[in-house]
Amino acid sequence: MANSCLQLGGFLLSFLGWLGIVVATSTTDWVNICKYGLNTCKKMDELEARGPWAHCVISTGLYHCVSLTQILDLPAYIQTTRALMITGSILGFPAVIMLLMSMPCINLGNEPQSSKNKRVILGGVLILIVAICGLVSTIWFPIGAHREYGLMSFGFSLYSGWVGTIFSLLGGSIVTCSSDSSSSRSYQENNHFYYSKQGGNNPPAASSTNHAKSAHV
Repeated sequence: MANSCLQLGGFLLSFLGWLGIVVATSTTDWVNICKYGLNTCKKMDELEARGPWAHCVISTGLYHCVSLTQILDLPAYIQTTRALMITGSILGFPAVIMLLMSMPCINLGNEPQSSKNKRVILGGVLILIVAICGLVSTIWFPIGAHREYGLMSFGFSLYSGWVGTIFSLLGGSIVTCSSDSSSSRSYQENNHFYYSKQGGNNPPAASSTNHAKSAHV
């Protein structure tokens, strides 16, 4: 029962973490850049929201974005952030599906428990890779933006990426550890059944031997 609760909690954390990574990947409000105060920058149309995909100008009655289409001219931190966040978003989908199909309440025919454990471990490892991709991206991007433009504050997308990274780390760790404990328990149960079966077969073998000796006499 406790192992099932751990798997369910790990799955929910992994799913929420993957959603956070997807939201951070698809939005552009990563960092806000301005040399003056917030109200002054909005009046002067100098408040900018920057992300891996676009630069946006924020003012009182204007929100204008310019897409970053010149891939070869972009800084290394933007290209790396794009690659890692896309990788994390793509890997998270099969990982969540594998974890969902490995829940104790879902059975695929006469599938053995060992197959479920392998699927849980693979899904947990993929979720941990998603977390690593999000961790590197959400740390490297604001550092690179600060060095290039000067950083004023963090945006919604960056907070979403941090939350998704933390949830993915926790969820992947929980499901992987719970799978290890369940596999070791199933191994002990199988060994116990094997030895008990051998012990149950020994007395009939002895009785049959005695019967053969009496018949010979």
